[in-house]
Amino acid sequence: MRHSTFSLTRLLLFSSMFISVGSANALAATSTATDKPSKVVAKRKATPTHEPASYLSSTSEQFEVTSSHVPHGAVVTIGQKLLSQAPAGTNPLKTLAQLPGIMFQSAEPQGIDIWSNQVFMHGFQQQQIGMTLDGMPLGEQSVRNYNGLNTIQAISSENVSRIVVSQSAGAESVAATNNLGGSFDYVSRDPSHKLGGTINQGFGSYGNFHTFLRGDSGDLNSSGTRFYTSYMRQDGQIWKGTGDQFMQQVNAKFVQPIGQSSSVSAFFDWADLHQFSTADASPEVLNNVGYNVSNYYNGKQSGLQQAINAANGQYPAGFNKLQDPADSAYYDAVLNTTDTFGGIKAHLQLTDKLTWDTTAYGHGETNQTTWTTPYYPSPNGSPLSELVKEPSIRRFGMISQLHYNIAHNEISGGVWYENNHYQSPMYAYSMPNIVNGQLTSPLPDPLGHWSDPFAKIYNQTYNTNTFTAFVQDTYRILPNLALHFGFKSVLATTNVGNGYINDDYYGAGSNITSGVGLTTSKPFLPHISADWHFLKHHELFFDISENVHTYAQSGYKLSASPFAISQTAFDTGRNSFRPETDWTYAAGYRYSSQIIGASVYAYRTNFNNRLQQVTSGSAVNPISTVANVGGVTMNGVDAAITIMPIKNLSFTNSVSYNHATYDNDLVESGTPYQTRGKQIINYPRFMYKTRLSYEWKGLTAYVDASYTGKRNYSYIGDVKVPSYWMTNLGVQYNLAKLPAFKKSVDFVHDLTLNLSVTNIQNTRYIATMGENGNPLSISKGAMDFQSMLVGAPRMFFGSISTNF
Repeated sequence: MRHSTFSLTRLLLFSSMFISVGSANALAATSTATDKPSKVVAKRKATPTHEPASYLSSTSEQFEVTSSHVPHGAVVTIGQKLLSQAPAGTNPLKTLAQLPGIMFQSAEPQGIDIWSNQVFMHGFQQQQIGMTLDGMPLGEQSVRNYNGLNTIQAISSENVSRIVVSQSAGAESVAATNNLGGSFDYVSRDPSHKLGGTINQGFGSYGNFHTFLRGDSGDLNSSGTRFYTSYMRQDGQIWKGTGDQFMQQVNAKFVQPIGQSSSVSAFFDWADLHQFSTADASPEVLNNVGYNVSNYYNGKQSGLQQAINAANGQYPAGFNKLQDPADSAYYDAVLNTTDTFGGIKAHLQLTDKLTWDTTAYGHGETNQTTWTTPYYPSPNGSPLSELVKEPSIRRFGMISQLHYNIAHNEISGGVWYENNHYQSPMYAYSMPNIVNGQLTSPLPDPLGHWSDPFAKIYNQTYNTNTFTAFVQDTYRILPNLALHFGFKSVLATTNVGNGYINDDYYGAGSNITSGVGLTTSKPFLPHISADWHFLKHHELFFDISENVHTYAQSGYKLSASPFAISQTAFDTGRNSFRPETDWTYAAGYRYSSQIIGASVYAYRTNFNNRLQQVTSGSAVNPISTVANVGGVTMNGVDAAITIMPIKNLSFTNSVSYNHATYDNDLVESGTPYQTRGKQIINYPRFMYKTRLSYEWKGLTAYVDASYTGKRNYSYIGDVKVPSYWMTNLGVQYNLAKLPAFKKSVDFVHDLTLNLSVTNIQNTRYIATMGENGNPLSISKGAMDFQSMLVGAPRMFFGSISTNF
């Protein structure tokens, strides 16, 4: 059913060593800067705040640990080499989950099922983490992203040059209004200076088939004009039930250098995605029927007949054990979406100390998210109809920043403006009936376009104007000591109108929020931090920052948005609605040498005015409210150690502990529920990760394992999801490293074979939770509320790729 940066990033800075495959050397012992990351130099070079220098071992290219010599800029960077070790087409966020404090969940092993994608960083979910691509905002990473697009729809994984991870609530310059818990900045690959291309062909379990083709023009003239274009196609079957997961994508990038240090570049993305989703589960279904319950769709008349039988009260075997058999499976659940996204950037070196970066971007999306309801019959007599949410996005914006270096100061400031027009309607379409064993009309293609609805269910139209500005300065007191201060200002106004609700569907007297607006105004959000390399190999740091999350938008009852509820509920709760804010305090210590590295990182976050979607009753048409659950206090610590005893062998272990509890009891319909002191929903208190990797000549091999602790499904914690272990294995070999191959096929730079196994133990576990919201307690229907997704079983993947 579809219904900050410096301190925390210093942990990730260190953690990159841990996951770096085949790295025999730790990070450079001193805080060195160089334009060539494969070398280590003894002296610092002045590095602009917007162009961080790189730190990494001399033998590893998978991870770049970057520091721009400013406390708020210290980040970890995951590069393409590590991303390419995952199964072909894997969501890069899944690779990020190897870092301490980050959890990624998906119902399938590649992380490409948008409905089931869920990422957390130190207790903050994806809706509270800023996402950008080349600085352009990607908005909130929900299944129906109201102000952006999912990262896998924005860029093909093979075109990601690196991902810059920044934690805490700082990052003044990021173009986001939801980065309470940090940000992920995707950086696209630049076109090559040489004529060439890339081919990557992957395959795997359940008909998985991934194709990627890219052509580079090389330098077209003496100024270095160049571009690339690429095409990606991903296809496969869902592992539980029947249905395709298909996506195709076109990327293009153009770069025109201007002089020695300036350039104009453009990036383009078109993505066409069509995906079936596996069935949402409830604790009751898992306990009484099992983990393999799927939807009825099978592409044949027999699947539709099963769905019609269920709508008439004739359920499959075992469903008689359920209190809510009607909602335990449906005919289908599908996502169809098309995005066009891109921007033009001017990078101008005005003087040797002053740089100006300006980006103009635009984005359009059409979307159809469907599920087959047994509660709203079609006019042709079928007890089923197809409910189709059809949101659309039209947005444009501009980002402009200046960077100035003078004396011991690195100063920057900038603005970001965006206008977003978001429409969120839902319609009902007729499904075929079966009379005397015969279809009354052909079976529809769920992955096709639905047209001619027989009813409009609801509608809202949103218009949002967002403006942010920032100023920051880093003062380098000593070569090894830097202080940073900056602040960000946010002004965002959302108005919602054109409200419509169908009384025939929701019942007489229903209403929907319309003709209202809310404004978020925060003129001063400070960020203070310091970085001290006090001895060789040793570093201390701290970070203090405040940030805000503007009000979200979505379809009716679909998220924790104050607009996604009835007009009555909005009017009742309006005085209690406040934008979510947080203060984050962090401190840490890091040690690194060529044989061993260790870090300890501690943080405290005071999260205020947390808005949560509280649901009860049927998951089909729940009683849904958005409540200000008050404050959340998070205290956490990450600790990690990497041992590199011999060349090219790396053994990593990390633990993460997050004590995140609600500060207040929750009151729903006048009844108090004891949430105070309870761990937040969907995120574990404890995680452990380990990875053993080895690299020899053209061979790379790794095995990694992770432990995810139990998670609260209900707000009061009386329903929990068990902990589980997950282990993965991969082997990669580059045939181009063989002397005989290199001699005979000299135009091929790489020819790499990749084999991997996910979930080696075939563990049964719950992956995503809360995709339809979270229930309050057992007494409020938590056991039969369908808002869990079962994780995939053991799967096998392989690929062959070449660069030429």
